[in-house]
Amino acid sequence: MQDTPISLKELDNEMPVAHASTPRIEFVGLVGGGIMGRGLAQTLSSHGLNVLIVEINEDRVKACLDGLAENMDREIQRWGMTESEKRALLSRIKVITDINEIANTDFVMEVVDEDFELKQDLLIKLDKICPPEIIIVSNTSTLSLTKIAKPVQHPGRVIGLHFANPVPKTPLCEIVRAFHTSDDTFQRTREFIQSIGKTTVEVYEYPGFITTRVIIPMLNEAMYILMEGVASEDDIDTAMRLGYNMPMGPLELADSMGLEELLAWMESMFQELGDSKYRPCPLLRRKVREQKYGKKSGEGFFRYDESGKRITENLG
Repeated sequence: MQDTPISLKELDNEMPVAHASTPRIEFVGLVGGGIMGRGLAQTLSSHGLNVLIVEINEDRVKACLDGLAENMDREIQRWGMTESEKRALLSRIKVITDINEIANTDFVMEVVDEDFELKQDLLIKLDKICPPEIIIVSNTSTLSLTKIAKPVQHPGRVIGLHFANPVPKTPLCEIVRAFHTSDDTFQRTREFIQSIGKTTVEVYEYPGFITTRVIIPMLNEAMYILMEGVASEDDIDTAMRLGYNMPMGPLELADSMGLEELLAWMESMFQELGDSKYRPCPLLRRKVREQKYGKKSGEGFFRYDESGKRITENLG
């Protein structure tokens, strides 16, 4: 990879700035280079932004870089990207292991696993590392941002963002206000997210927000229908696609989201709300125990090839 991209805020120091208290966002820091982190990095880079990804070790650094290249190669195969565009995107992305370097970025997002203690520890660390004017984002689907940010020294700059996967292709982003999130943090975040081509919706903190809370019961019910032998995987998905004009059926959608992620969301929602509609279907638990996570592992409710394309056969 190339040397670390130079943040344009270094150039700002040599130029008159109209609003010095509101730094421009040109260099984004991401903690976590998994599926969501890679999707965000590609999206940000495609809008001309420099991106710094922090991973836990060198093996994860390599996996992140390989994953980025593979995602873009699939786009090239579909004629959605050229080789030169791929090189340009990758030239703006750097992956490292030193989290302290994230202090040099203009906007910081954690995109680690949906684990309360992990996210809280990370926000505390980022709050200490980053200058006070930098917004810190937690990318969470079900957890209470107010609880996560409770020990943070500057909670007013903490805000939640929930992107739908795959990030480069899905135009939606939920902006989640915690109890202490300031109006300035919200406005700056909304303007930035809109600048990278996303439609934003404002959500006041509540488990599951909008999209996760609505979609989980549907996916869960589809799994119960399958488990009870009411219909096959293909017929369930065909009925929902054609009957409700969905781009993909609920079981394939679950596979796309990642079954282990979906299980974690359901468990969190069930624990927070105590409503049986969020209690994970035993069939989902079995799939996760068998490490059948969906498209990422090649098998979930359906089978998939290396490019993530569904292989047309039932699994039972």
